[in-house]
Amino acid sequence: MSIVTVQLGQCGNQVGEELFDIICNAAQDGQRKAFSTASTERFFHQNTHGVLVARAVLIDMEPKVINHSMIKAAKSGRWRYGDMSHFSQKQGSGNNWANGYCVHGPRHREVVEELVRREVERCDRLAGLMAMMSVAGGTGSGVGTYVTQCLRDIYPNSFILNHLTWPYGTGEVIVQNYNSVLTLAHLYQLSDAILVHENDTVHRICSQLLNIKHISFSDVNSVIAHQLGSVLQPALTGDSQGVYSRNPLGELVSALTCHPEYKLLSVCTIPQIASSSLAYSTFSWPSLLKHLRQMLISNTKMEEGIDWQVCPPAAGHPGGSEQIWSRKGPGFNTSLANLLILRGKDVYSAETGGFQDPTLYTSWLPPEEACTVWKSPVPFNKYEKSVTLVSNSQSLLKPLDYMVGKAWNMFASRAYIHQYLKFGISEEDFLDSFTSLEQVISSYGQLC
Repeated sequence: MSIVTVQLGQCGNQVGEELFDIICNAAQDGQRKAFSTASTERFFHQNTHGVLVARAVLIDMEPKVINHSMIKAAKSGRWRYGDMSHFSQKQGSGNNWANGYCVHGPRHREVVEELVRREVERCDRLAGLMAMMSVAGGTGSGVGTYVTQCLRDIYPNSFILNHLTWPYGTGEVIVQNYNSVLTLAHLYQLSDAILVHENDTVHRICSQLLNIKHISFSDVNSVIAHQLGSVLQPALTGDSQGVYSRNPLGELVSALTCHPEYKLLSVCTIPQIASSSLAYSTFSWPSLLKHLRQMLISNTKMEEGIDWQVCPPAAGHPGGSEQIWSRKGPGFNTSLANLLILRGKDVYSAETGGFQDPTLYTSWLPPEEACTVWKSPVPFNKYEKSVTLVSNSQSLLKPLDYMVGKAWNMFASRAYIHQYLKFGISEEDFLDSFTSLEQVISSYGQLC
């Protein structure tokens, strides 16, 4: 089954291009035909010349980034974007969610819907749609939200995954917190799952793990694409009987988002090291899984700086299960559901029972249902062994609460509100969005 990707705004288009480039490397692995065939069908179709063409639609209100992405893909000589699969204008959204959502989105709705329809009709079987965007600017957040709304109307029974890049906490755009609040509140009503990457975390990975001295947007996008690719590439599930997962988005959603109040997914991958060090590094499954489990428990976003002092309460406490969950200490990251994806050599010897510990999860979901494991013997992106964890947990609670708080402080002083009102949204729209996200914050905060 195939995934149609919709790349929106500068960030969505740049990350999307990096993602397809990484996926193409695996899709053209001639030694592993079953994996290669499944990967190709999922992300590409072939044109009349036998060239791989990405199942993607590129949308931006300015042409520069789209042109660059299309040229870069074509120059790779391995894959390309469709010649008629993009749409751009000459005027951007001015980092204003309302401009993208109320003006540019409706104005260009028919064109965008037609581009998506063409890509969907090229699929023998549609697994779902993935919209990639940033939440900080105007096009990615505003137009992206509007396009997601249109996709939900047109394809009501299809899975929709939104991949969001959260801005730096120090600020990229003065109104980024407004844009983020409005985007998240609306997507929570539309999307089946929201997969989040935080720029601050990815930047630290580039600096501390990859030893990159002068970090560029390309470096950040490559890390995001690596982690996202590891999630989306074909893998074997417990009941797949040796056949690669047929509906990746459906299985991802069913494994992780069992309740409409909990849709925020975080992702981390280990190991991540500088390419120059790969040849001199060895990894074992027990070590990788031990580190990843502690990263989950302590809500540490990367291998460096893991807090080993945080630990789950001891199982078998005489007070019974209710007391076990109530004794979770400060800093403990409670999970609703986790998806563990292992790729590489000797993958079937890896023991993942540590992630089925009931003390890691909320008390109202059995651990055998809360933890899902996918495996593939095919190494990913030059790593002999790698593990990716997609988690529906409290890991995004603090950054979400911080972002909503900053936006509320600006709203209380009515800063920049007029810039949004002039495009057609009201103060009530802001208040509804704040209320919606406060409910999300409350729900995640009460996981125990």
